[in-house]
Amino acid sequence: MTTRIGVVTFPGSLDDADALRAVRIAGGEPVTLWHRDTDLHQVDAVVLPGGFSYGDYLRCGAIARFSPVMGTVIEQARAGMPVLGICNGFQVLCESHLLPGALTRNDHLHFVCRDQRLTVENADTAWTRDYSAGQEITVPLKNGEGGYVADERTLDELEAEGRVVVRYLDGNPNGSRRDIAGITNAAGNVVGLMPHPEHAVETLTGPTTEGLPFFTSVLKQLVNA
Repeated sequence: MTTRIGVVTFPGSLDDADALRAVRIAGGEPVTLWHRDTDLHQVDAVVLPGGFSYGDYLRCGAIARFSPVMGTVIEQARAGMPVLGICNGFQVLCESHLLPGALTRNDHLHFVCRDQRLTVENADTAWTRDYSAGQEITVPLKNGEGGYVADERTLDELEAEGRVVVRYLDGNPNGSRRDIAGITNAAGNVVGLMPHPEHAVETLTGPTTEGLPFFTSVLKQLVNA
């Protein structure tokens, strides 16, 4: 049976089609989920894609967090379902309190779009098992409000518990504290990251295919569960 991975579309999502394509290339069955639905249609995992949900008119992800679908996503994530938030999706996860901290305006106040070098810090999450700890990868990055912030106690806890998933290399593009590009919850099933692995899954359109293991990892995790 094919593993079903849902991708939520909010008003303003713009990378949902890319995420669905990444799931398909990885070997999963992509399932489109609408933000007003509470039914996840028997998916095995969920991706919250990048974009500008509700135009980001309040705080990024703050309105999307109250979409009907998020009630079910939060419930299932707390029960162990793998959930990946990319860029705006990372912001939604923080606003939903599935992940600590927040994403703020880039410290240089400019939108950034570039191929970004990263190091994989944690290869034990549901979304990173196909990587090796310390592996360096390149995936696209595009954000205007991508600076990850949290209080020092939270940052220390993330570091001590190995919950920093990926970290920026070759310069911090947005002022994220401690060069953090992505984090996980304590259980390792919920991951949020600012760079876009769905844009690096095939050589035709991406700088590399080094984003694909985010999607193959969760498929293997679910098959072996």
